[in-house]
Amino acid sequence: MVMSHIEEIVGGKLAWTEVDLLDIDDTSARPIRDALEEFGIRVNYHPIGQPRHMTAVLGGARPVAPYVLLCCHGEDGRILLPELGGEIAAEQPFNGSMGPKRVRKHLRLPGSAVISTGCGTGKPALAQAFLDAGASAYFAPAEPPDGHSAFFAVLQLFYELTAGRDLRQAAHRVRAYGDEFDIWELRER
Repeated sequence: MVMSHIEEIVGGKLAWTEVDLLDIDDTSARPIRDALEEFGIRVNYHPIGQPRHMTAVLGGARPVAPYVLLCCHGEDGRILLPELGGEIAAEQPFNGSMGPKRVRKHLRLPGSAVISTGCGTGKPALAQAFLDAGASAYFAPAEPPDGHSAFFAVLQLFYELTAGRDLRQAAHRVRAYGDEFDIWELRER
């Protein structure tokens, strides 16, 4: 029998897990944060305005939460970061986008499950880079999601996890929800 984590919250526990939510210029990040907190999840909200913010959160200098949620835009297997110029750009570890090479070089995700909402961020090379950087699993859309389906996919995934399902079961339920959700890929170590 699957045991819901909501019962733990009703019983007085403050949170059943923790998420590092990186808001990389994505308007859905704050509503997702509110929903996850409603599910009894402690959310560490990190607005990302430059690449060094990303490396400060996920570069190994601090403990990373069991779940990392990248609310972002993507293109062709890369996470798009805000464009910078001048002195600010010159101070960054890299500029533009974050593809597989940059993930391997700059991120450390010991055992975290990473979820990305960006278009095409579920491509095999990027997924493997996150696993190589220490992630236990990586869940993202291999193609551009329709409309608000990425928002819904994240909510459904965490709803299923809150209901007591493991990540593989939760991801399967997301993918089975409808034809537009079969673009989501789960890769595990």
